[in-house]
Amino acid sequence: MSEKLLNDEIRTQVKDILSEMEGKVKLLFFENKDNCDYCSTIEQLLSELTEVTDMVVFEKYDADSEKAKEYSIEISPAIVLLTPDGVDKGVRFYGIPSGHEFGTLLQDIISFSKGAKPNLSPESIERLKTIEKPIDIKVFVTPTCPYCPRAVITAHNIAMANENVVASMIEANEFPDLSMKFGVSSVPQIVINDEVIFVGAYPEKQFIDEVFKAV
Repeated sequence: MSEKLLNDEIRTQVKDILSEMEGKVKLLFFENKDNCDYCSTIEQLLSELTEVTDMVVFEKYDADSEKAKEYSIEISPAIVLLTPDGVDKGVRFYGIPSGHEFGTLLQDIISFSKGAKPNLSPESIERLKTIEKPIDIKVFVTPTCPYCPRAVITAHNIAMANENVVASMIEANEFPDLSMKFGVSSVPQIVINDEVIFVGAYPEKQFIDEVFKAV
């Protein structure tokens, strides 16, 4: 039997954190069986989460399945979160949510268990409601970057605020071709609709200003 990723101490902490959950959250995990260094680790991580609480369930699919097409998954490994009602809010994790990003995943799970309501100011939420074209936000991260979770959480909250927005955490080292394409040299690097690029965990209002440059 393989060694546990979450030791007893971490399990206790995770159980405590996830005790805030109000409804079941489903995680859809998409893997590319042929070429995936971290897929087994991600699967083990999600499996251990389901052992900590029965409020988290996960389903595994192939990256070229119909299910992957349904959620527009073009690269893998990928994780998609669904609310207790099965609603996709455009929140994505590409690559393993480890290090600081494990906390981001837990925070998102709690948020989704409560219906994935955006944790943003009322002004920001009203402004984001006006977006009528597709917006794609990529946040490139590394597991050791302490500022990255803030950028990812802000992006994910923006996605929760408008169904036209998809926001993805992308683990930069796992996707070297994408990182090279967008010239990622420091993280968090944010790419919006493949054109607006900035580096750093911007405050909410500034981040949303950047989103509107793409709009």
